[in-house]
Amino acid sequence: MSELYEADPLLIEQSIESWVITKCDDWRDHYESNYAYRFDEYYRLWRGIWDSADSERASERSRIISPALQQAVESNVAELEEATFGRGKWFDVSDNLGDTQPEDVQFLRNKLTEDFEDCKVRKAVAECLINSAVFGTGIGELVIEEMKEMIPATEPIMGGDLQAVGVNIQERVKVKLKPIMPQNFLIDPVSTSVEDAMGVAIDEFVSLHQVELLQEQGVYKDIYVGPAAPDTDLEPDRDLTVHHDSKVRLTKYYGLVPREMLEEASDEEIEELTEQTDTSKYVEAIVVVANGGILLKAEANPYMMQDRPIIAFPWDVVPGRFWGRGVCEKGYNSQKALDTELRARIDALSLTIHPMMAIDATRLPRGSKPEIRPGKIILTSGDPREVLQPFNFGQVNSITFNQAAELQQMVQQATGAVDSAGIAGQVNGESTAAGISMSLGAIIKRHKRTLINFQQSFLIPFVKKAAYRYMQFDPENYPVADYKFNASSTLGIIAREYEVTQLVQLLQTMKQDSPLYATLVESIIDNMNLSNREDLLAAMKQAMEPNPEAQQASMAAQQAQLEFQQSQTAALTAQSQESAARAVKLAIEADIAPKELQIDLINAITRNLKEGDGEDKEFDRRLKTAQTLLKEREIKGKENANRPRIATPPQGRRQVPQTEMGSLRSLGEDVL
Repeated sequence: MSELYEADPLLIEQSIESWVITKCDDWRDHYESNYAYRFDEYYRLWRGIWDSADSERASERSRIISPALQQAVESNVAELEEATFGRGKWFDVSDNLGDTQPEDVQFLRNKLTEDFEDCKVRKAVAECLINSAVFGTGIGELVIEEMKEMIPATEPIMGGDLQAVGVNIQERVKVKLKPIMPQNFLIDPVSTSVEDAMGVAIDEFVSLHQVELLQEQGVYKDIYVGPAAPDTDLEPDRDLTVHHDSKVRLTKYYGLVPREMLEEASDEEIEELTEQTDTSKYVEAIVVVANGGILLKAEANPYMMQDRPIIAFPWDVVPGRFWGRGVCEKGYNSQKALDTELRARIDALSLTIHPMMAIDATRLPRGSKPEIRPGKIILTSGDPREVLQPFNFGQVNSITFNQAAELQQMVQQATGAVDSAGIAGQVNGESTAAGISMSLGAIIKRHKRTLINFQQSFLIPFVKKAAYRYMQFDPENYPVADYKFNASSTLGIIAREYEVTQLVQLLQTMKQDSPLYATLVESIIDNMNLSNREDLLAAMKQAMEPNPEAQQASMAAQQAQLEFQQSQTAALTAQSQESAARAVKLAIEADIAPKELQIDLINAITRNLKEGDGEDKEFDRRLKTAQTLLKEREIKGKENANRPRIATPPQGRRQVPQTEMGSLRSLGEDVL
């Protein structure tokens, strides 16, 4: 025997179908012991179905169920649906950085969108959202079906004179999303996700003809399968009378199974996928069992990514548990208190409006029925006032109205739902603008948390798994490549209205000529849920585009302004250069002036002198006199230089001042 059988002797006489059914039975016992009763009650409260277990008093007669929890579920689900599908595009595909051809990404995105619409994926996702809100966890199964596409076509006949109208039939592989109810889903209790579990199973009733069709296609083994025994625990709606004929209980197991059991059941060697599986005693497989013991399918995981065709996400994560916390669980206690309050009030109103009657039976005719109804005539032997006596119990206290309103607000607080007939700020006891803003902000944050959880755990894995299966089973339309998938969900209804309000308030503080004005208006239109939103945005962008003629005129004006500025700069530069030249000229002339003065002085001294000794003495006397005058003039010149004066640009040769000329003339006259 193998090592597996030696470690566990009980497996010697056990087949793979019995091994799977044993696991599933254990997991179902755990589910029914911990979750089944509560999930049934959440379902009833959401549907508004009364049950005898809802009665809090033995004398309770009313069976009313408050719609507060129903409204909370619908409000939260609608918010996430709008956030996911409100803009049309709800997922995106990105390519690797090394790819130089982005056309393949666009083709894959468009092809996936088309196939998802054909398979009604949006409807299936919405159903999974409802299950997550009611039960705490939304579960879906990816189902691969071979479908026949019929395309209208024409064909020429009779030599091309006539056209025959018909259809072209093409076989295509379609990947559908099938929502799974929690009572039909089984998982390893110690796991917290589908990937970490030893295995998961879907246990449900299906029609017999579906099994027979799959047998004809070769998907299931050709073996007789009869109708299954009835089991109301597996029905989607247990309150309905279900017809059990022609139904098969199908258990589909996805997970690890003993390798030798799978080889024995499939009668073939299992392909070794990785080096890690060579030494592993377990292998990833798909096992389908009918009616608890008939093996229809047992094969190794056929998917190229070796992933399980099950996706699940919790509404709110509960640490250490697979099953999450939904809207019904959050508002359960408040809903039960509200229902008890309403039923007690209705019972009290019944006693007040229709009181009990005391009747003297000795004064009633024989055979009469002592009942009270409108228009009934009661025959009495004597005064009716003495025969009939009502018992009045007073009036119902009006405080019960306030108590019911408070309990309804408690449901809203617990679930994060906004009452469509109320004010959001009243959740916090404030009806002011600040209170409304704070309340909506808190609600939006809770919705964003659930939205992110939904995207990362359900939406993106679904798109990725579906794309991989299309690449594997339909490579002609889906070429294999390395892609990245991401969700493109946006804000929901409440979040958009809240954001529009903030944008409008910001818009009121800006002028129309501000560069941000047009951007804010575009953002407001983009966040509004209008049927012609795209047309308005396109018209606004077209209006913002400049007119070519106006643009040319503006460019011409800008060019003229630039040329004018350049001419002004050139003129200022020329003036600066001219001023600098004048300063240099004045400095040179100031340096030359003393030398010219000396030359004039020498000419005046030496003029009209004769040769001889007598004249030499006269020359010395003139020279000394001139030197003295020259020193005086030099001192006066320095004093005048230190005084502030406005310099006038000289023209031509510098003229000697009149005082100096007069001194030189007098000196010449004295010399002469």
